[in-house]
Amino acid sequence: MRFRTTSVALATALLAVSALSACNRDSSDGAGGSSGKVGIDLPRSDTDFWNSYQQYMEKGVKTEKLGHLPFTNSQNDIGKLAANVQTFQDQGAKAVIMAPQDTGAVAETLNNLADKDIPAISVDTRPDQGDVYMVVRADNRAYGEQACKYLGEQLKGKGKVVEFQGDLASINGRDRSEAFKACMDENYPDIKVFELATEWKGEVASAKLQTTMAAHPDIDGIYMQAGGAFLEPTLALLEQKKRLVPAGQKGHITIISNDGIPQELDAIRKGTIDATVSQPADLYANIALYWAKKALAGEKVKEGPTDHDSTVIKIPNGYEDQLPAPLVTKENVDDPKLWANQLDKK
Repeated sequence: MRFRTTSVALATALLAVSALSACNRDSSDGAGGSSGKVGIDLPRSDTDFWNSYQQYMEKGVKTEKLGHLPFTNSQNDIGKLAANVQTFQDQGAKAVIMAPQDTGAVAETLNNLADKDIPAISVDTRPDQGDVYMVVRADNRAYGEQACKYLGEQLKGKGKVVEFQGDLASINGRDRSEAFKACMDENYPDIKVFELATEWKGEVASAKLQTTMAAHPDIDGIYMQAGGAFLEPTLALLEQKKRLVPAGQKGHITIISNDGIPQELDAIRKGTIDATVSQPADLYANIALYWAKKALAGEKVKEGPTDHDSTVIKIPNGYEDQLPAPLVTKENVDDPKLWANQLDKK
C-alpha cells in the first residue's frame, strides 16, 4: 500500500466537515440545529490505539462544534453497545458513530437504527450484516499481506513465525488472519506459522507465546495484529526469556505489528521491533465525523475517490471509505506525518 500524506488528508477532511457545518452555525449550541445530534460510542479503553482515537474524537467534536450526546463506551461488549445505541435513540440521536468489535452480533442493532432512519457510521470494523451509511476503515487484508511479505523477506523465506490473531468474531481479525495465511501459503511455504487466537487480549497472547516458545525455542518472527494490545506483554516476556535482542544482532526475533501507536514507533527506534502498519487513529475519528455530518445533511454516498485521499467502495450492506495505512520501519519512523508523531503537538 502506498504511503499517503496523512496531514493533507486530515486538513482536507476537516475543511470539508467545516463547510458542511456552516449552515448550522446559527443554532444556540453550535451543534447542528434541526439536523439533530450524533450518538458516539467508543468501543473500548484498554488499548493505546483506542485511547488515542478517543482523544481525536473529543477534539474533533469540539473543533467542528458538532452536536453530540454524551459519549458512551461499550467496553468490547456487544450487549453494552446495543444498550448504548438504544439510549442514543431514546435521546433523539439522528446519526450514530460506533466501532462494533463483534461484527457478526451487531446486525440487530444496525437494523433497529435503519428501521428508524438513523444512519450508522461504523469505524474500523465492517459489520457482517445490517445497514450502514458508511464504514470508515483501512484495508485490513492489506495489513495481513504486508506483515506476511515483510516477515517473508526478512527471514528469506524460511523459519518459524508466531501470529497473534485478533478476535475471529471480528472481520478485522478474520481479514488479517486470512490474508496472512493465504500470502504465507502461496509465497513462503517453508515458513512454519503458529496461529494463536487471542481475542485481542494481551495476557492471552503472552501466555500462548510462552507455551509456544517452550516447545519451539527457535522462533524467528512474530506478527502482532494489534500492537496496542500485544506490544507490552510480548516485549516483557521476551525480555524475561532473554530473547529481546535488538535488530541486527544474532538471535533477534523479527517483529511486525499493526496499529502505529507511539510505543510501537519507539520500539522500532530502539530496534526491539522492526515494523508496524499505522492505522490512522486521527482519520478514523475525523472522517467518521465527516460522514456523520453528511448523513445529518441527508447527502447520498457516491463511490470513487474522495477529497481526503481515500476511496469509497460499495459493500453489500452500505459503503466503505478505505483510508490509507502506511508501513512504518526504521527508514520512516520519524516521519512527522505519522499520527503518532503528532500527538505531542496536540
